[in-house]
Amino acid sequence: MTTTGPEIPMLTLTGGVRMPAIGLGTWPMDDAEAATAVATALRLGYRLIDTAENYENERGVGAGIRASGVPRDEVFVTSKFNARWHGVAGVRTACEASLARLGLDRLDLLLVHWPNPGQDRYVEAMEGLMRVREAGLVRAIGVSNFKPAHLARLFAAGLTPQVSQIQLDPYHHRDDLDAIHRAHGIVTESWGPIGRGGTLLADPAVTTAATELGRTPAQVVLRWHVEHGWIPLPKSSDPMRQKQNLEVFDFALTPAQRARLDGLDRPDPEMLDADVFGH
Repeated sequence: MTTTGPEIPMLTLTGGVRMPAIGLGTWPMDDAEAATAVATALRLGYRLIDTAENYENERGVGAGIRASGVPRDEVFVTSKFNARWHGVAGVRTACEASLARLGLDRLDLLLVHWPNPGQDRYVEAMEGLMRVREAGLVRAIGVSNFKPAHLARLFAAGLTPQVSQIQLDPYHHRDDLDAIHRAHGIVTESWGPIGRGGTLLADPAVTTAATELGRTPAQVVLRWHVEHGWIPLPKSSDPMRQKQNLEVFDFALTPAQRARLDGLDRPDPEMLDADVFGH
């Protein structure tokens, strides 16, 4: 299968695994939508696909990978597991179940989806991730939605994720987490990278830059992530938007444009709190 998309830069994780610098998010697609969207995205040039047990679309993602015609070794597949599997044995069970649903023999990245500190087993979950990586079921491991205090517990136990996936966009800066990630060699992934609900893409700082650069507002925001060294995971099942979202490596923000986007951070009382929310 021939693809026509741009060449995607790669980031190197601790341990040497290489990971594409942008990916396709698949929440809240169902199996049917995911199968079509993933196949289309891979044909366009995407090489990182993000799913999760809780999305209930792993079967569709696997079908899309097979339908794309892109060799499995060229696709970086990420999944995440729920709170019920937190524990050394549980992670192995969750990993094998995800592999079965996806129709794969290994994952490229497996994440603890939420810390769920109320049950206080996320350290054991990380230990379980170490075991499935040692067993060759996954190539890289990490966490999702962990706050600084949760990461500190892991570090104290001698455990360091290779990747940390967090909600991150110009309205939701995570400077505390970004600093921790950089200090520990953890690569940051951004979920919801272009905002939720479309308000961000209509912000004058974004639309002005888009007009100046001759780009879409989404491309401007995704470029902002890339220039900060984060891996954005925009979700789209529309082939044109998928193509546009991938085309963010052939231009750069001016210092003034980037500074305006850097200045958009604001409090958000509706932002999900990983101390109380999780599954």
